[in-house]
Amino acid sequence: MNLATLALYASAAIAEIAGCFAFWAWLRLGKPIWWLVPGVASLMMFALLLTRVDTVAAGRTYAAYGGIYIVGSLTWLWLVEDLRPDRWDLLGGAVCLVGAAIIIGGPR
Repeated sequence: MNLATLALYASAAIAEIAGCFAFWAWLRLGKPIWWLVPGVASLMMFALLLTRVDTVAAGRTYAAYGGIYIVGSLTWLWLVEDLRPDRWDLLGGAVCLVGAAIIIGGPR
């Protein structure tokens, strides 16, 4: 995997997690409804970024992205929500990241 692909996946993960968190914050944390405006914009950015990954198959892109998303979500848990992932979170994230690497790096 090249650095441009990794950067796109990481940027897409940040955008998706931030967008979804805006909805979570509105519905679960009592934040004002205007939080949805940047949330929707962030989700639109996520979709745009993921389409920029250089591949011929959308499904393969989404599958590989899943592992990146999971690790990004655990990072968000730690940095934004101030909850440190436990060993099971880390093990699960590592397994998913290995799976994503196999999908991305497999010979085609």
